[in-house]
Amino acid sequence: MPTPLYVAIAAADVLLRDAPINPAWVREGAPRARMGEISRSGDGAAVTVVWDCGAGLFEWRFGVDETVHILEGEVAVADANGVSRVLRAGDVAFFPVGSVTLWRVDTYVRKLAFCRHAMPASLGYAIRVVNKLKSMAGMGPCVGATQHAGRQTRG
Repeated sequence: MPTPLYVAIAAADVLLRDAPINPAWVREGAPRARMGEISRSGDGAAVTVVWDCGAGLFEWRFGVDETVHILEGEVAVADANGVSRVLRAGDVAFFPVGSVTLWRVDTYVRKLAFCRHAMPASLGYAIRVVNKLKSMAGMGPCVGATQHAGRQTRG
């Protein structure tokens, strides 16, 4: 059987390993966070992970652009302007690089996160131009197409 050209796995089957929250960010409790990687782009600029966390109150500083899809549980998120929202299973949110938020997890939250390192606007424009030209010429995959990143699963 040929090797698939894509990555497919049930989020529940991703092996999660401890991914401690920076202790300086923890405001209440002892939240235990875990994470497991699903995929990584060929250029390393994008990664998809499953992340979960137990009860606690903590600050989160986003070092990358991150889009999250809440899979299970819920989390109350407040931004630096005091705008707060409870994210529940099925909700999707985007946090741009540099965002600082306060997360309150009362019991448990599990999310699928799509993380992307921001690039200079001029580089992003150049990549879009190359992709458009390749598309017009029928030359196959776009620059930055994703590849398998050696995920680990439970047996």
